[in-house]
Amino acid sequence: MALSVGDNAPDFTLADQDGNEVNLDTLLERGPLALFFYPKDDTPGCTRQACSFRDNHASLLSHGVSVAGVSRDSVADHTAFIGKNKLPYMLLSDPDGTIHKEYGCLKLFGMLSRRVTFLIDTRKQILLRHEDNLNMNSHVDALLKMLEKRKINGSVD
Repeated sequence: MALSVGDNAPDFTLADQDGNEVNLDTLLERGPLALFFYPKDDTPGCTRQACSFRDNHASLLSHGVSVAGVSRDSVADHTAFIGKNKLPYMLLSDPDGTIHKEYGCLKLFGMLSRRVTFLIDTRKQILLRHEDNLNMNSHVDALLKMLEKRKINGSVD
């Protein structure tokens, strides 16, 4: 079942690119979180999506939003992907797809992980769910559009 705006984000503990266990509470200590799910490290579409988050990282941080990506790739794959593309945020490894399933991101066309971005506030409420499996830049665009709107109407948190 896919999560929607207003739902509570499921808790999780996953290994980051350095093999350290990271949970949702820790990620939310710094403020709201943009959590994006993607199919595979070092593929053309996923690289464009990850680099879009990289290129807009400062803008997201200026809104108080941190970033983390999740795929089913290994910790070693994440380490290489971050190094190759100079990604300034962490990547989390969900090799068995448990968290993908809890967030409703497991399968697209019966074989790939869905490409979904969530904006989660510090109360673990989902403020945005954006899915686009074709336009890699739309994820950051949707986040920034919402953050700009909320900046006018009030804080993200």
